[in-house]
Amino acid sequence: MTHYELIGSRGCGSAIVEAALRLAGLDSRITDIPYLKPGPGRDRLLRLNPLGQVPTLILPGGAVMTESAAMILHLNDAAPHANLAPAGGGLPRARFFELLVRLAAAIYPTYTYGDDPVRWTLEGDAARKLRETTDARRELLWRTIEEQVGEPHVLGEQLSALDLYVTVMTHWRPRRAWFDEHCPRLAAVADQAAGHPRIRDVLHRHFSGAGD
Repeated sequence: MTHYELIGSRGCGSAIVEAALRLAGLDSRITDIPYLKPGPGRDRLLRLNPLGQVPTLILPGGAVMTESAAMILHLNDAAPHANLAPAGGGLPRARFFELLVRLAAAIYPTYTYGDDPVRWTLEGDAARKLRETTDARRELLWRTIEEQVGEPHVLGEQLSALDLYVTVMTHWRPRRAWFDEHCPRLAAVADQAAGHPRIRDVLHRHFSGAGD
């Protein structure tokens, strides 16, 4: 295999990596599957990624990556001209790593446990409480990022993969109207990135017709 294959589902975090691949200009193929639905697509996904999660990225040569932040760092190395991350040796790169980890390791899990709480706890009050607490934790985390956002992009003048995360994730709970009210700088960052033609095409493919 001489190209990348991204296995994902529309509206999911695979949109972030798809946009990164588009910005990088790397030869790639997108395979959309209903990743939670039993069938051949999920069977193949489970063979590649036992956790059954998307995005899953197959590299040229067949190696598999299963974490979006790791994919971003790999694609930055593979296509440094895309400037998915700042060059080394300065404060922007340190800020990039800090926020990338917060997005991937702190905010992302609030969806893992809050989207379908009955997978992790009893139905009823326990599930409602888990949903409420993960929603509240997510809003707090977004507010901490809001305090660090530059203009017109997360890191200031340079568009980076952080903007891809923000732009995609503002389509998810607590939804765009919440960002407009409580995190207007993040909302502005999302709008700025969404104007990039390659990013706009990915957002249209994933979210066109989807309610916010």
